[in-house]
Amino acid sequence: MPLFEEHPQRRLLNDEVHARPPVPLQTPEFVSYLAFLHVEDSASREAQHLNDLAAQLGLAEPDASTGHVSLDAGAFRLRWERHTEFSSYTFFRRCAGDDDTVARLALFAVPASWRREIPGQLIVATHVEVRDAADDPPETVIAQDGHEFSPVVASGVTAGAGWVLTDFQIVDGFSRFIVFNRSMTPRQAGRTVQRLLEIETYRVMALLALPVAKDVGRLLARAENELADLTDAMGRSAATDDERGVLNRLTRLAADIERSVARTSFRFGAAAAYYQLVRQRIEDLREVRLDGFPPIREFMDRRLAPAIATCATMARRQEDLSSRIARNSQLLRTRVDIELERQNQELLAQMNRRAKLQLRLQETVEGLSVVAITYYGSQLVQYLAKGGKDFLTPATPEVVTAVSIPIIAGLVALGLRRMRRQLAAEEAAPGH
Repeated sequence: MPLFEEHPQRRLLNDEVHARPPVPLQTPEFVSYLAFLHVEDSASREAQHLNDLAAQLGLAEPDASTGHVSLDAGAFRLRWERHTEFSSYTFFRRCAGDDDTVARLALFAVPASWRREIPGQLIVATHVEVRDAADDPPETVIAQDGHEFSPVVASGVTAGAGWVLTDFQIVDGFSRFIVFNRSMTPRQAGRTVQRLLEIETYRVMALLALPVAKDVGRLLARAENELADLTDAMGRSAATDDERGVLNRLTRLAADIERSVARTSFRFGAAAAYYQLVRQRIEDLREVRLDGFPPIREFMDRRLAPAIATCATMARRQEDLSSRIARNSQLLRTRVDIELERQNQELLAQMNRRAKLQLRLQETVEGLSVVAITYYGSQLVQYLAKGGKDFLTPATPEVVTAVSIPIIAGLVALGLRRMRRQLAAEEAAPGH
């Protein structure tokens, strides 16, 4: 078989769809599930923490670089998975049906010192019991309302092959699910439990955006009121300084909103993605309604959907407010630019008038200069004529002086005119 050059990530990408298969579950079996948010450097410490557990149990050091690890300690099994924002630890334990309920919890088979040091912040903690419906009928558990726990949600799953009871309450730090196996195979039971754990995790992760949405709502209420006031001020402004003041306030308001958008866009986007995953996992359960109890889908539609809708509304309000502020800022900038252009036109008109006045003054000065030069020139001619009056007979110095005056004035006027033409030509030449 010929060998081809493979993409370096071909096998990694191919194995991704097989990376996290559901763990087959026998009946009865107990499952404990923990999800920890990544904070600071907690994610980087998880691999070493898993190595410590393997060392305590005498197992080979696991490879955590793939993002998922499975350990079989005999008394329990561990499945660890790293996700974008959190890491999950799922513990499985097979127990006899007559054991004490608390003693059967899978988490208590794990070394206490190790589980207390799991890195990160706990965000989800759940116990799941997989029971045999023939040995422990679900109707009996429901009839014992308040004895073990009071289910508020109950439904058939896998097209009636099993039942699920839960109250979505945290008691002693854990929420609780009971899965009754009627005719599910081990793999079906494993998929059902995995979907329930994902529903619980993604439900809580989606709701992380709700406190953010409430904070954003307060910011938006204040910002919308301020924008309304600024819009009114735009209509009342009569001077450029007033408009510039309004524009400065609009700019500060826009900065506040854009800062909020930058800080919350990921959280709101993640909430929508997590909610979509919740809906998909509920769809995969193939629920069957049981009389007197709402199914998980109905419970989530009544409780979770409004919270996600609130987050989506706040995200849209932020974007809408940002657009409105941008439009008002652009409108105000246009008004300011128009006013500045008008002022510039007035300034240019004033400069033009001053230039004309200066030109007239210059022409007046030039006329006086012609008279002055002519006067001094005629005086020089008179002095010369007096000195050579013997050679000018019969003309007298006075006559010579009188005749020279128009000649001198003409020459001076022509000289000034020629000078102006030369200056005008140099001004009109390229590069000036």
